Amino acid sequence: MNKNILAVAIAAVVALSACSDKDITNNVSNKNTSTTEAPESATQSEAELYNQMADSYFKDLLALEPIYATYVGVNDYNDQFGGSLTPAYLKQRHELNSRYLKQAKSIDVEQLPENLALSFDMFIYDRHMDLVAESYPEYLMPMNQFYSTVISMIQLGSGESAQPFKTVEDYQNWLGRLKGFINWTVLAQSQMDEGIKSKVVLPKVLVERIIPQLDAQLVSSPSESLFYAPINALPDDFSEAEKKAITDEYSVLIEADLLPALTQLRNYFNETYLPHARASDGWWGLPNGKEWYQSLANSHTTTKMSVDEIHQIGLSEVKRILTEMDVVREQVKFEGDLTAFFASLGSEPEYFFSERQGLIDGYMSLKDDINKELPKYFNVMPKADYVVKPVESFREQSAAGASYQSPAVDGSRPGVFYINTYNLKAQPKWGMTTLSLHEAAPGHHFQIAIKQELTGIPEFQRFQGYTAFEEGWALYAEYLGIEMGLFNDPYQYFGKLSDEMLRAMRLVVDTGLHAKGWSREQAIQYMKDNSPMAESDIVAEVERYMAIPGQALSYKIGQLTILKLRADAEEQLGEKFDLKGFHDQILTTGSLPMAVMEKKIARWVETELAK
Repeated sequence: MNKNILAVAIAAVVALSACSDKDITNNVSNKNTSTTEAPESATQSEAELYNQMADSYFKDLLALEPIYATYVGVNDYNDQFGGSLTPAYLKQRHELNSRYLKQAKSIDVEQLPENLALSFDMFIYDRHMDLVAESYPEYLMPMNQFYSTVISMIQLGSGESAQPFKTVEDYQNWLGRLKGFINWTVLAQSQMDEGIKSKVVLPKVLVERIIPQLDAQLVSSPSESLFYAPINALPDDFSEAEKKAITDEYSVLIEADLLPALTQLRNYFNETYLPHARASDGWWGLPNGKEWYQSLANSHTTTKMSVDEIHQIGLSEVKRILTEMDVVREQVKFEGDLTAFFASLGSEPEYFFSERQGLIDGYMSLKDDINKELPKYFNVMPKADYVVKPVESFREQSAAGASYQSPAVDGSRPGVFYINTYNLKAQPKWGMTTLSLHEAAPGHHFQIAIKQELTGIPEFQRFQGYTAFEEGWALYAEYLGIEMGLFNDPYQYFGKLSDEMLRAMRLVVDTGLHAKGWSREQAIQYMKDNSPMAESDIVAEVERYMAIPGQALSYKIGQLTILKLRADAEEQLGEKFDLKGFHDQILTTGSLPMAVMEKKIARWVETELAK
């Protein structure tokens, strides 16, 4: 799967409605956003060539990836599931990247205006990385407990995600997509059979996590299935005849085809795949696994850093944060060492809500407090709002503690800040401020919503993402909370340190698991020794790293890069440094690879110095 599309599936960061650039209200002032207009005809000619190529690429990508098209608001393929695991798809994906890389190299980047030169760098980077990713057989492991096509399809069919359910045609489209999904379950088993032969299989514990997720879908009647959700929300303006016809079609498909397919998939995992699952917990246990992991680490961090270098940075950061945590322990006059302090913060009833709704209400109140401070630090803010919702019950046991889903550009759906209320002991009150800053405003909500609202850039640039940039920004947003005065309470500041510790530990644990031979138990123990996290959260985190290697590295590496860029800019510009202007530069060209972002900020500093 293309890394940008995987990012969408993992983070649910793109859930849009169809619109063209002219339909989008640009939220960025002219002084902060360059345009595609060029003063000279030669430059204009190259700009036109690049824009035409980039738009053509994006259209071809959407045709190849119909579910991704739905997420970015293009509804032309809503009835299609896509080839995904077929040899024909893999060939088409390779040809797409190869063809457009060759075409891009024919463009004279020196004649492009600055904003398109930036876009060009991103385009070339993406094509190279996508072609490198093809060297490794990720398609032989098409499903894990963290990213599951089954769960993604349930979310799409919920009526609260990107798939529309407003017309009879919408309902027919979903039936077509469900049929494609049923076929996918067969293809997935075929590819996993090949994985068994090639010894490219999931760790045993992850397979054991998938089976209960599939068990939950095996209901006794169609109306009990989560895939029946669209029928429970049939629009009132449908005629009774239309409602009956659609209900009958859905019921027959679910009972006759979908439930048997899911039953077969569940039995396959339990009877065929589980006995062949690997004993190793990290990528090192796969053929060519260490080289594969280094490639994934580079892709997710958008850097060329070695795995060993990342591991050492993690160890250093863990040590620094532990020292700061101990300062907080002394500040609040806790009698006992840091380990005892962790135990107290993780167990005393005063630090937790007793009711699920209380946790949700607490975040809604916190939202108001944060919103009051934002205008002091940002010129550019998203027009879209966000709401706080609990994670759905069917996935709450294995879902992360929190996540963010982007709003629809047309205003039909706000952004969603999801909170996992399954285990309230994993959601301490002292961690709320930092988590809200990260997942909502000014973290993911700002970066992703603003990106959607941009104009004057190619479509692919508005809808793709780099985890290092997006998660690095969100972690930087937590740091910004210090300057906003949101961490005056030492316990809330401890929460900030605790979340930062999580990202620092990820550098150690992810690399430990996949490059240094660590076991799952060793990784869990390391995190227990260095943080106050609930054990259930730690287990979910470690198993997430096992499933999606390298992704967890991007948070801290991205944050450290942004902080360094800011520090360098402050040093060079002195009194000319404008924090709001710096934030504009980071947020108003979409998600960038680290090297491209570094070039952009360097140019901004030069421009500011020349004023």
